[in-house]
Amino acid sequence: MPKAMAKKLYSFKIVRYGFIGGISTLIHFGIASAYLYFLSNSLLQANIAGFLVAYVFSYLAQSKHVFGHEISWIKAFRYFAVQFGSLLTSVGISSLLTDFNSYIKTVIVIFFMPLITYMVHKVWTFKD
Repeated sequence: MPKAMAKKLYSFKIVRYGFIGGISTLIHFGIASAYLYFLSNSLLQANIAGFLVAYVFSYLAQSKHVFGHEISWIKAFRYFAVQFGSLLTSVGISSLLTDFNSYIKTVIVIFFMPLITYMVHKVWTFKD
């Protein structure tokens, strides 16, 4: 991809949001995998550790590089509430889509939840 095209794409907030979200997902996966390998075989504990580290990175990066806001405890709490709510919504959507196989459910969640959380962060978490 030419540099000018990549720079143009990255100028859109939604693209930066998705890029940072992708990195956060890799961080979550990496921390959870390391936790499972080195510390404990508890999937719950591994995912909590992965989520928390990814959350901190994601909040800091999204605040600065996507929404252009200073770090604050109130926004951090709102960001957490949206992300945790997104997790619960994802589980709920998956359980409601009983006629779809697991892969289709996953694709639906992966496609729609970032769009929804982006909009909620834009109008609530990081409102001007």
